[in-house]
Amino acid sequence: MKIFNTMTRQKEELKTIEDGKVKIYACGPTVYNFIHIGNARPLCVFDVLRRYLEYIGYEVNFVQNFTDIDDKIIRRANEEGLTYKQVSEKYIEEYLKDVEGMNIRRATAHPRATENIGEIIDIVSSLIEKGYAYEVDGDVYFSPSKFGSYGKLSHQPLEELEAGARIMVGEVKREPMDFALWKSAKPGEPYWDSPWGHGRPGWHIECSAMVRRYLGETIDIHCGGQDLIFPHHENEIAQSECCNGVPFAHYWMHNGYINVDNVKMSKSLGNFFTVRDVAEKYGYEPIRYLMIASQYRSPVNYSTDIIEQCKASLSRLYNCRDSLDFALENAAGGEADADLLALFDKRREQFRAAMDDDLNTADALAAVFELVRDINTGVIAAKANKGACTAAAEIFDELCGVLGLVYNRKKESLDDEIEAMIAKRTQARKDRDWALADKIRDELKSQGIVLEDTAQGVKWHRE
Repeated sequence: MKIFNTMTRQKEELKTIEDGKVKIYACGPTVYNFIHIGNARPLCVFDVLRRYLEYIGYEVNFVQNFTDIDDKIIRRANEEGLTYKQVSEKYIEEYLKDVEGMNIRRATAHPRATENIGEIIDIVSSLIEKGYAYEVDGDVYFSPSKFGSYGKLSHQPLEELEAGARIMVGEVKREPMDFALWKSAKPGEPYWDSPWGHGRPGWHIECSAMVRRYLGETIDIHCGGQDLIFPHHENEIAQSECCNGVPFAHYWMHNGYINVDNVKMSKSLGNFFTVRDVAEKYGYEPIRYLMIASQYRSPVNYSTDIIEQCKASLSRLYNCRDSLDFALENAAGGEADADLLALFDKRREQFRAAMDDDLNTADALAAVFELVRDINTGVIAAKANKGACTAAAEIFDELCGVLGLVYNRKKESLDDEIEAMIAKRTQARKDRDWALADKIRDELKSQGIVLEDTAQGVKWHRE
């Protein structure tokens, strides 16, 4: 498999992984509000990455943090008359509802910043001792100028970065690019004891601490949204490599932005949507589909028309799988034809080639829809035997499972009266009593039961 490494700006083979075990860290949310559809992109994309790596045989240790102490959380707590912990716990619960709705698997570990204060203090102390950081009146700052390769991820020299930096009112740092590792507590703020007095961690340091504690000093893949490249990930690299003296991550993966009606999503523009808002109207699965319908590094455009198209595409997948179930129930015995199995193998190879090419989910989905066409014509319409139906169902579930799609299938049943009406209509059709058959079909439709006559017999679904 090759992935585009932000650090080197080229596709590289995954070849530093030892013993078939992959260590991945994905930056998680700051839990002060519901997640928005921009947050959904990395969640869905890197869930697929994890699923695919496991599919091709790797053992994945996937860590995603919660930032549960932050200026935004403190501000929200003050607005609502709550503690910071009540706010963070509330929105962690809401986050978990949304990710479950989008079929995103729980991380191997979901550490929280406040659970790792000891590790954070250890790293900050080490950086001060090594001369990369300094303390002023209870605040501790890191000096990027002391790290010779600062800017290597964002591919910007320090001089250019410094040109846009400023020292804000109240800051006591020595140089504009210096950033906070530890912040002294303001009156009324939550705090923890430290060698520099009461305070709390800066944003960047928490990820360095959690990576080291849960995955080690060097990891395989670090991923997140494109907006995190600078300064967050750049600062993580500087802190971690200066502290530990080894490379921080072998590969960096960053997903593209979300646009709304072809304009970058922004609260100030009023085109800001939470996952919950969209899911209440369209469901969660169309959101997941949208996020993986394009190759992850390209931008994604959200609009009403596009989310409706995603729903329609999902309907094609569900219809195919439901038809397979029906065909399987009614199929005669027998083994799958060798040519059909060879065609399924071809679709699997096509799918894997796409995913091996920098997680190209767009082309992988194209392979799935070609498989759907093969199944519709070569299995369902052809009234294939049970072996063929079983093989088709297996490869369909295999590929959709890697993408995390078609996860809301429900086996519905009908009451005896409805079953009897369907049987009566079937007999009417055999007797060529079309008027009675149409009357029963219309009566069932008025009750929300839609019938479909297929080569294998009559199918039904609820409107």
